[in-house]
Amino acid sequence: MDAPGIHSDASSPARGSFPGYGEDAPLDLSGLTPAAFNAVGARLLDGSFDAWAETAAAVKYCAHPIRLSGSSTTIDARSGELVGTFSSANAPLGVLYRPCGNRRADVCPSCSRTYARDTFAMINAGLVGGKTIPATVADNPLLFVTFTAPSFGHVHGPRPKNGQLAGGRCRPRSARPGQPVTCEHGRPLGCMSVHGPDDPINGATLCPECHDTDSAIVWQWHAPELWRRTTIALRRALAQQLGVTETRRKPTKKNPVPLPCLADVASLQFAKVAEYQARGLVHFHALIRLDGPDGPGSPAPATLDGRTLGRLVEHAAGMVNFEAPPVDGDDTARVLCWGKQLDVRVVRDTNRTDDPNAPLTPGQVAGYLAKYATKDANSIRADRPVEHIAEFAARCRQLDARARAHYGPHVDANGTPANPYRLLGKWAHMLGFRGHFSTKSRRYSVTLGQLRRARAKYRDLVATAEHDEDARKALLDLEELEARLLADDTETTLVIGNWTYQGTGWTNPGDETLALAAAARAREYEQWKAQTKNTNNR
Repeated sequence: MDAPGIHSDASSPARGSFPGYGEDAPLDLSGLTPAAFNAVGARLLDGSFDAWAETAAAVKYCAHPIRLSGSSTTIDARSGELVGTFSSANAPLGVLYRPCGNRRADVCPSCSRTYARDTFAMINAGLVGGKTIPATVADNPLLFVTFTAPSFGHVHGPRPKNGQLAGGRCRPRSARPGQPVTCEHGRPLGCMSVHGPDDPINGATLCPECHDTDSAIVWQWHAPELWRRTTIALRRALAQQLGVTETRRKPTKKNPVPLPCLADVASLQFAKVAEYQARGLVHFHALIRLDGPDGPGSPAPATLDGRTLGRLVEHAAGMVNFEAPPVDGDDTARVLCWGKQLDVRVVRDTNRTDDPNAPLTPGQVAGYLAKYATKDANSIRADRPVEHIAEFAARCRQLDARARAHYGPHVDANGTPANPYRLLGKWAHMLGFRGHFSTKSRRYSVTLGQLRRARAKYRDLVATAEHDEDARKALLDLEELEARLLADDTETTLVIGNWTYQGTGWTNPGDETLALAAAARAREYEQWKAQTKNTNNR
């Protein structure tokens, strides 16, 4: 049966773009292996398929659910009354399945979508309000800033031409009298090829010997520290611009009434995500918002608008640097800084911007950051290994071995880490980046933990609504429901559990294949619904 407004013609754009366009669209099982086919058949024959379908739906078709066995008892903390009990023996498959919760799209498409939705809600609440954040937050200055890594040597990549991402030659270089066309290692200094966006050579070095890969790894390893220093420098510059001190000072005889500090007149909030580039280094995309002293919703200082804040960001990013220690005795210290391609864009200057024709909207920014929060180094590899990324990871392990041999023990006599690169090998699969992909300041907006607890409360409320009239009424008032779910109330029940880990993942290849296919269909169906909604709105 076709969905309303969508024809069954195979040439339909909606159907061609999203195979799961209809509510009854079948699963795509073209990649079903013989072993998976036999496993699915066994489920149908022994009558356990319905139990598996119920379990898979409960974990939202997680690719690698966690299996637990045991039981739990729920007690009312106030009265001591027994509220209920649960045993994994009563679960559909006799074992309790829980979602893995992995944020990486290449590991679990289903759980990463949940993480992306939570990240979108968190970021969007800090843009326009909602989720306990007042709507007046949308009146304060807001910037969208991209911090890039420096250049450590020439790499291949698509070059824009006439507004297109690809179309220009990679690194055109014509032979001129007196100018070399090759480097000292005999490799060409230019590339006349036109690389598409998905070309695996994108990000590869023109000459591995000329490219300073060691410095690139050291920069990536210390990128979180560089960001921390940038936030400190920005607050310092902001205090100077407003004519206040950076921190609160104690009264002295000379100054019995100290000057106001930054916290008395303004507060700076941010949310950022890290995005891997084709060359293997991360860029930081950050939302920077200026609030009043009372946090989200309080008016920002009238003397400072978005453009002025943008100039302060440019100044702070340009002056920040960090001296990284050498890897070993044969290495030298490096002064690290941001790349020259700092992009500062004003999302809002001083007042709310609701113009749909504006070049950058808060919703676009939230979606952009949420998308990259679910990606990691594997997003560069796509469905095939990329040679220069594998070499980058191998070099991380080599530097880790050199640092271990030079610095010796992990900690000194005082317990202080003696080797600043002691975990570099552990993070080689992340190409040396050890920071969180999605971070925010404390008062930017709601936390991911609050959203997860609200989701758990909602599930309990829906279960209660089946036999409780008051619970059913509570589900109808959306505004009150949101406040209730996100409230930091004291838990009134105590859960005592005794659980044993049984393993991770589905127990046969057929279960995993069906779960991945169902997750893909759910994603395609949501995309189709979003496209249909946008088309109808237009």
